[in-house]
Amino acid sequence: MARYYSNMKRVYKLHTTLIKRGQHKNPLSLRAFILRCANSSSPPDTALYAASVLLRFPISGDTFLYNAIIRHVAVHAPSLALALFSHMHRTNIPLDHFTFPFILKTSKLNPHSIHSIVLKLGFNSSIYVQNALINSYGTSSASLHLSLKLFDEISHPDLVSWSSLISSFAKQGFPDEALTLFQQMQLCQNHILPDGVIMLSVLSAVSSLGALELGIWVHAFISRTGLSLTVPLGTALIDMYSRCGDIDRSVKVFDEMPHRNVVTWTALINGLAVHGRGREALEAFYDMVESGLKPDRVAFMGALVACSHGGLVEEGRRVFEGMWSKYGVAPGLEHYGCMVDLLGRAGMMVEAFEFVEGMLVKPNSVIWRTLLGACVNHNHLGLAEKARERIKELDPYHDGDYVLLSNAYGGVGKWVEKEGVRNSMKEGRIVKEPGHSLVHVDQVVHEFLSGDNSHPKWEEITRFLGSIIDTAKLGGYTPITSNVLHDIQEEEKEHCLGYHSEKLAVAFVLLYHRDRKTIRVIKNLRICYDCHSFMKHVSSFFDRYIVIRDRSRFHHFSKGSCSCRDFW
Repeated sequence: MARYYSNMKRVYKLHTTLIKRGQHKNPLSLRAFILRCANSSSPPDTALYAASVLLRFPISGDTFLYNAIIRHVAVHAPSLALALFSHMHRTNIPLDHFTFPFILKTSKLNPHSIHSIVLKLGFNSSIYVQNALINSYGTSSASLHLSLKLFDEISHPDLVSWSSLISSFAKQGFPDEALTLFQQMQLCQNHILPDGVIMLSVLSAVSSLGALELGIWVHAFISRTGLSLTVPLGTALIDMYSRCGDIDRSVKVFDEMPHRNVVTWTALINGLAVHGRGREALEAFYDMVESGLKPDRVAFMGALVACSHGGLVEEGRRVFEGMWSKYGVAPGLEHYGCMVDLLGRAGMMVEAFEFVEGMLVKPNSVIWRTLLGACVNHNHLGLAEKARERIKELDPYHDGDYVLLSNAYGGVGKWVEKEGVRNSMKEGRIVKEPGHSLVHVDQVVHEFLSGDNSHPKWEEITRFLGSIIDTAKLGGYTPITSNVLHDIQEEEKEHCLGYHSEKLAVAFVLLYHRDRKTIRVIKNLRICYDCHSFMKHVSSFFDRYIVIRDRSRFHHFSKGSCSCRDFW
């Protein structure tokens, strides 16, 4: 804050001097003042002030000056940038192929309006303008097809063209398409070599898919092409390996990096946390502090998640209390949510409820939903109903809340109440999100949907799964049927559980890929207690290492136990 006032004080003093000398309307003096405020080392606030001065005292015909100001204020003050661009266009100040890329960086901009001006003035053949339009259209999934159309119209796309398009598809949730484009880029006749920027988009796409085999190939590709392990690239590799289920490779990349920043450390801390290695994650957090780096809000989130997933209640309290007292970082809703999750997982329901009611910021539906989940897991039905009432006031149409409360009633045999919750869902037309699981085998994705028989090998898989369940029972596995939807016969409940998507995925790999010692599954929902118990028995009997990535964390099953130590 002091630095801000110091910078602005110098700007005001300089501008006052111009006014006193009668030079504030002199184009040459005014131009020098504005460029000084908007040089590469100037903070955003001085550039914003310069933009307002230029709008108050326009200088005609100076394209370079307007471009320089637009470039500096496009991100921080898009309305100012658009006002300057509008003034240029309205007063016939020449626009060039730099003007459009700068103005297209403004947020909440409709690229269609700029595109029409580009076509009108004949700049549609400029590679700089084309690339900027590809990137701008790519900020919305609804206009991705226009990015692709523009790209196809470029006679000789360069590295920026490919990078803009691949990044757009990766950011908008189309990882398969992004990777297909990357493959096409390698096959194009121009022989374009990728740089670190484009590889960040590729790694992001791989992370979204959770495709470890592909991730290993991309890492090898980066090494073969001679790209240096920069901080952003190394951090992306750490995150990719973590999200693909191989935290040991994340640690190896981290150890090999010559330089690291807070984001790098945070990626490692988060990875260790969600893989059930909470104490290692906390050690990494404190090692980062000892290295001289100050933890930010995201780093604190990683440390709190580590405590939550590891059941480290006292350690979590110390981290949370130290945010403000030691580092001056004010806790946000996400940090409060971690503490609620920590207390809830530990079964300290009353304390968790009191913590929420004593928060310094108003709790949102996510906070109450976290508390509801903990109440259900620990069969605290009274507090679960209270939490559900609070959620109804904030977010009444979320399917997960109904399912949680329904499971709570089913867990204690209150079938009438359970049926009432289900009827409320029907009346509100609230549909439960179906569970589905993915497995990647030899670069092919196999998808399984709970209760769905559309897979071409459905009959063989379910028959084999039945034999696995029977074998697991001989080893001590007992189906946990308390949360099956209705008050039906026990045998029928077991049948419902048998069709959960992760069970189908594991049975598929065991049946058709018997040589695989490691089975990796990606599930969209939280793994249920029954499937968790089942996986432990399968890992022991079949001598397999099973990794399941569910909605909130990774479970590593080996020799009859799980990395979460049944605390999830």
